[in-house]
Amino acid sequence: MFISCQKYNLYLLCSSVPLRNSTTCSIFNCQNPNEHHSILRQPNSKSTAYLLHHLSHKDDGAPIPIPIPKPSELQDPMPHEEKVKVLELSLVRKRSPQFPGSIYAQSPSDSDVGSSLPPLRTLFQSSDGKDNEEEEEEMIMRALEIRRKVTEEVFKEAVRKGKFGITYTTNLVTRLSGFIDYIMIEAANLKRLPEFSNSTFNLRAKIVIDDSKVVPLIRWLKHNAISFPRIAKLILMSRGNLEAVRSFVEWLKSVYVKGEFLGVVMVNAGDNIFQRSHAELDEIVLYLESNGVRRDWMEYVISRCPQLLSYSLDEVKTRAQIYHDMGLNEKDFGTMVFDFPKVLGYYSMEEMNAKVNYLKEFGLQSKDVVRLIAFRPQLMACSIDERWKPLVNVVDSEIKFPMITVLFPEGNADNFIVKVRFFEDIGVRNDAIDNMLVIFLMTKAGVSEKDIAKVVALGPELLGCNIAHKLDVNVKYFLCLGIRLRQLGEMIADFPMLLRYNPDVLRPNYSLEGRIIPRHKVLVENQINIKLRYIMLTSTDEEFNKMVKGIIRKRLRFESAVTNEDTT
Repeated sequence: MFISCQKYNLYLLCSSVPLRNSTTCSIFNCQNPNEHHSILRQPNSKSTAYLLHHLSHKDDGAPIPIPIPKPSELQDPMPHEEKVKVLELSLVRKRSPQFPGSIYAQSPSDSDVGSSLPPLRTLFQSSDGKDNEEEEEEMIMRALEIRRKVTEEVFKEAVRKGKFGITYTTNLVTRLSGFIDYIMIEAANLKRLPEFSNSTFNLRAKIVIDDSKVVPLIRWLKHNAISFPRIAKLILMSRGNLEAVRSFVEWLKSVYVKGEFLGVVMVNAGDNIFQRSHAELDEIVLYLESNGVRRDWMEYVISRCPQLLSYSLDEVKTRAQIYHDMGLNEKDFGTMVFDFPKVLGYYSMEEMNAKVNYLKEFGLQSKDVVRLIAFRPQLMACSIDERWKPLVNVVDSEIKFPMITVLFPEGNADNFIVKVRFFEDIGVRNDAIDNMLVIFLMTKAGVSEKDIAKVVALGPELLGCNIAHKLDVNVKYFLCLGIRLRQLGEMIADFPMLLRYNPDVLRPNYSLEGRIIPRHKVLVENQINIKLRYIMLTSTDEEFNKMVKGIIRKRLRFESAVTNEDTT
């Protein structure tokens, strides 16, 4: 067929109908009929089978058996690199821009995205044994990693919509790998439901995140002064039960725990804390109250020893029974727990019994051990091998007060040992080392001989203090106040810690009429605001006037410089 025009030459594509053995396509140039171009075209196996089946019915009238190709033969072999590429195209959340006419859809929102991408099951057809299994496992792990990254992006987007910063969101998500896997698994499970069978993975992941209410929980925990590392750890500890986190925070507030200690308690209370009911926790609190721990002390006790909340009531009773069996009454028990909460819930039962038995083996009676632990519960934090034994070895066995060998706070033990070693090196006899403090107390501090044992027993920290720079300075300060030496000795016998106080703390308050009001008036008149405690009251009158004049001079110089700039 030929159509001729003055301006245009029209070329028509004429294709011969393929016969049984003919798969040739011819193109004729209508302007030059002699030119003939043949292009060989090989249809795929499925089209060929359908055509042969149709022609056999048309010509002979009887069906000709045609071999049905296997599914594995219908698909062309695909190299490994292309499998990886196709897998990434089918899983990534945001696809890279492609050229017009691409055979794959541009994004998951396209209508034909399901038909344009090859099914994943075709990528994992086994052909050769172990090599194929390893390849399949590698492909599956790669697919999971891609899916995990997609889930992270969906979660980051949800958190950013909650008005969190980019840095905060990134730091938080990097610590939530377990929760990301939980979202990924739940989103995959949603596909089994009929209403989500045709939905995309991104949509299902968003639904899981919204249903969990994790973003409002993060906002609420951040508002309660909990840092993002602790928020991430709490979310992982909840194991998907995020409502338990909010419920436990509310319970902690009911026992006066607040601020940053909320996160400290929840993180350190144990992995099973979110499985505990409020009734079990209330039983522990009521038991402590019945044994001398006041209600307003509960916040301090729980904040310093959150492990108490992870124990059952029977275990808490067993731990408390150790001290009750030694003769500790309820009042002393409550004071001991308040002074050092770890004495009840931090250490193991074996460690607690070992330390109590060691004190008894050292030569202390049961009543002395009870009194010792009640007034110095920090001893339970000291190691027997690292703290107690070295201290015991340097103390002579003939000391009148064996109790002082274990009464030292952990910080002063090393100081005491160093001093003992020093005196031994310079030739001081062992029986005279402990007499240095005794001589000072009796001669300089006015303590009578009968009260020396009482002072050392109640204040063994005095053995670790510097006599010249600490104890002597305090004694002279009290004597300057007009206190007689005998009265001072009685004061020290009743309260030995008096010698360890800073004299600046013990000084009388500043005069209201003589210093505070006049200086405040000067500051108000000159419109000056300075530190009250460190500058305004502690300086002398001369220093105060000099400071005020210097501030006024600097301000005038600054104002004059600003005025000159404005005029110019």
